[in-house]
Amino acid sequence: MIGIVDYGLGNLTSVAGAVEKVGFEPIVTAEANVLESADKLILPGVGAFGDGMANLEERNLAGPLSDLVVGQGKPILGICLGFQLIGQGSEEFGEHKGLGWIDARVERFAPDDPDLRVPHVGWNELYQVGDSILFDDVPDQSLFYYVHSYKMVSANTDLVIGECDYGGRFISAVGKANIHATQFHPEKSQSHGLTLLRNFLEKG
Repeated sequence: MIGIVDYGLGNLTSVAGAVEKVGFEPIVTAEANVLESADKLILPGVGAFGDGMANLEERNLAGPLSDLVVGQGKPILGICLGFQLIGQGSEEFGEHKGLGWIDARVERFAPDDPDLRVPHVGWNELYQVGDSILFDDVPDQSLFYYVHSYKMVSANTDLVIGECDYGGRFISAVGKANIHATQFHPEKSQSHGLTLLRNFLEKG
């Protein structure tokens, strides 16, 4: 069983559908005890960082998730806002503290080319810059689907497994032991996205 964390933000239906499509049983839940019984977790999300953390706290999920992921080593895949929430914090609409699972923070997206629009929406290459089980059978520079106005930054290059170029390189995927996360949406990225999702569910 794959636990999809429901904290009131994100397209949970599309994530659950993608999990089913690659042959696994999803359960969308806000119950910590159900997440504890899951084999692996997915933390999706679309929206503002502060709202995401507030919702996790209000539903009493932030602490139990940290216990499961950091304390017990349960595998997790963060997607889009879920990717950002695992860091130390964000400057989106003020300073907000994150889950703090990795040494990274979230800053406003400011492409070098002023003609590039923010939010960054659409298909862009994923440059594989680190080894990861996520990338098995996924060719380097495959296209993935992005929707975001903020980006992750980190001085810890060991975390970074994927980058994208949109007016300059930025971090688009990270990996640390049982923690995996992508700025892009695997569930919206057609065959390569489903392959990456299957890799996590089978091998992560």
